[in-house]
Amino acid sequence: MPECWDGGSQERGLPRVSSAVCPLQEHDIETPYGLLHVVIRGSPKGNRPAILTYHDVGLNHKLCFSTFFDFEDMQEITKHFVVCHVDAPGQQVGASQFPQGYQFPSMEQLAAMLPSVVQHFGFKYVIGIGVGAGAYVLAKFALIFPDLVEGLVLMNIDPNGKGWIDWAATKLSGLTSTLPDTVLTHLFSQEELMNNTELVQSYRQQIGNVVNQANLQLFWNMYNSRRDLDINRPGTVPNAKTLRCPVMLVVGDNAPAEDGVVECNSKLDPTSTTFLKMADSGGLPQVTQPGKLTEAFKYFLQGMGYMPSASMTRLARSRTASLTSASSVDGSRPQPCTHSHSESSEGLGQVNHTMEVSC
Repeated sequence: MPECWDGGSQERGLPRVSSAVCPLQEHDIETPYGLLHVVIRGSPKGNRPAILTYHDVGLNHKLCFSTFFDFEDMQEITKHFVVCHVDAPGQQVGASQFPQGYQFPSMEQLAAMLPSVVQHFGFKYVIGIGVGAGAYVLAKFALIFPDLVEGLVLMNIDPNGKGWIDWAATKLSGLTSTLPDTVLTHLFSQEELMNNTELVQSYRQQIGNVVNQANLQLFWNMYNSRRDLDINRPGTVPNAKTLRCPVMLVVGDNAPAEDGVVECNSKLDPTSTTFLKMADSGGLPQVTQPGKLTEAFKYFLQGMGYMPSASMTRLARSRTASLTSASSVDGSRPQPCTHSHSESSEGLGQVNHTMEVSC
């Protein structure tokens, strides 16, 4: 049975407690830029990294990730890793409204808050899963603190800042639409907004009722004033900055973020990047296609040397044999950047080049 963990029990000499008693542990972590609400699921497993999630604007960890992490097949993964869900400041359920004049942290500052979380719980490094604004924050985190990040799954990431025309259009939209409706155009494609009315209406209600609207407006404004993510494919410009860890880029084939993800793919190191375009999936693939995403994430983890004995199914067999098998590493950190060009039919392992996988 998996265990839950309060993040400080080891230091205080307290025993861990069964997840049947406390499946989730909530914490408010002090950081240089204010408090962060964090939810811990499970307990540390040996020397393995934590899975750290960061949600998109308009959501929180529950609205963004509950469907994905509660999916039955995902339990095969979560039993091997402690999960750390981070809520952006003031976005968690029941958050108090920030006082008048509060300055919401910039995207760079949001990234700089995360080392405090990692240090608080004693994690050595993390595997990040981010969506939209959360993917941007985690990419910034990996650029600033590369030694703390072992791998990244970035969904719907847009590496570009908004130009003044985009900024003006967003401002105009905000004058003519409610905040939840404005955010929905970021989360869902026009086709989804018109055709998937049940899902969209559910999120419209939850965004309006669960997330503090004043706090959301501050996060929304900050995300829309972000700068370009300062990355370039190695060798394309002098002293190019790039993500040094393995990256899996994910986007639905009917998602508003598709162009941004494609551009991000063009700026990353092709030797350590996988581009996954999910068929029949819109703006929230972790909600509409949790099974496919779980499967892809499992093989991404295997590529870093974890879970070699995990079951292999349709997605693995459909992919090209461009990845090598890897063995489990629990007592020491795997070496994800040691690339090999051999092939193996036994399993998926280290990523060797950018590929587009539609599933």
